[in-house]
Amino acid sequence: MQAKASKSGEKPCPICGKPVVEASKPFCSERCRDVDLNRWLSGSYAIPGKPTDDEDAE
Repeated sequence: MQAKASKSGEKPCPICGKPVVEASKPFCSERCRDVDLNRWLSGSYAIPGKPTDDEDAE
């Protein structure tokens, strides 16, 4: 249900797909900006890394 990019060639809001608003770039609103921040802070987004070996941790 993602909207297409705006006429200027910008990508749509990564949260809801609506056109981007300059004041909240790259999002369409402060709400979507806050949703994205919450996802980062809650651990929904994670960058994969090497698994740690418990023996090496000691």
